[in-house]
Amino acid sequence: MDQSIPDPYTDPLAFGQRLQILRTRKGLTRDQLGGLVARSGSWVKGVETGRLRMPKLQIILALAEALRVRDLSDLTGDQALHIDLFVGPGHPRLAAVKAAVDAWPVATAQEAPPTAHIRARLASAWSARHSAPHHREVIGALLPDLIRDAQIAVRQADTGLDRRAAQAVLAQVYSLTQFFVAYQPDAALLWRVAERGLVAAQESEDPYAIGVAAWLATQAHRDAGPAHYEAADAVNQATLDYLEPLLEDSSDDVLAITGALTFEAGYTAARRGATGVAWRYWDTARAMAKRLPPGFYDPVTSFSRPIMSAHAVTVAVELRQGGESVRQAVAAEAITIPSRPRRARHRIEEARGYQIAGQPDVALTTLERAHEAAPETIRYNGYAKRIVLEEADSKSPARRRRASQLAVKIGLLTA
Repeated sequence: MDQSIPDPYTDPLAFGQRLQILRTRKGLTRDQLGGLVARSGSWVKGVETGRLRMPKLQIILALAEALRVRDLSDLTGDQALHIDLFVGPGHPRLAAVKAAVDAWPVATAQEAPPTAHIRARLASAWSARHSAPHHREVIGALLPDLIRDAQIAVRQADTGLDRRAAQAVLAQVYSLTQFFVAYQPDAALLWRVAERGLVAAQESEDPYAIGVAAWLATQAHRDAGPAHYEAADAVNQATLDYLEPLLEDSSDDVLAITGALTFEAGYTAARRGATGVAWRYWDTARAMAKRLPPGFYDPVTSFSRPIMSAHAVTVAVELRQGGESVRQAVAAEAITIPSRPRRARHRIEEARGYQIAGQPDVALTTLERAHEAAPETIRYNGYAKRIVLEEADSKSPARRRRASQLAVKIGLLTA
């Protein structure tokens, strides 16, 4: 970084200066950022140069969402607004998981469990994650031993075939780890896990493991901001090019991960505002989901027939199509998502849609349903936090009261 450029995380800067630096770091033009918050590029310039005053909380939160700032005070400079948004406060089990990831058992007297045994434990961990309201606590307790045993299994494999099988399991353990590490205050750890997962998957030569690792890497790139969208597309498309020739004789799980990656391409297109491209990828992924058995549900990606209805809500929300978001949310009410955290995530996406459509009371009701499904999902979700904070500043006393009560529940405010 150029030392002549102030750092908004350390230097006392005006709001507009912070906005300009953070926007530049994310690779956004003024017109692009303005479009994301329903303002013009000239308005952004006016705020950055100090010609216009700092906007109201509603716009500040929209800017924070667009820039994916790690903490609201990073944008405002006001330490009284020290609220984690897209990075969570840090789970109590994060240190133990990080220590397991960072350990490197090159030489150990411990004998690795059979790969089949580790695979069975991994399946149980996924099952526990889907059924538990406090899913991070559950998998955070299981991950350290799983990571250690999977690493040792690779090291102690006797044959090439055994080693590839062990690498496939290790890659999928890293996939579960990435779900835990996401939205935690350690970006370097997230990327370390994602990259190790990609390497282990490639070494395994297992199409499903490769697809899952790429699916997670695509999300990591996309969530890093617009400057990383091309990287997200590159990983996504390269993996689709590898998987698509295998589909004629593939198993359901390979078809599912190909469908999940197809939707991810549409998700990134929606973030770009490419409406036709986004919905075209969604249509293709939906057709692939229809080829799966009616009861099929991928434990990692949640790809299935029902999830495509939830994905339609997400596409509409990312495209800022308020009316379409509500229409898709209503249509999705009939679907059943067996995973509690994934169900909570879907409710948060619906809440975003209702707020975009100007229905804040319905948005709060939907967030309350998300909290009932999985409190830890909403606690670490920046979009949910933004809606709650915005409505806590509402002119409606009843809405302020509801939002404040929810803010206490998800740890934004103390009781």
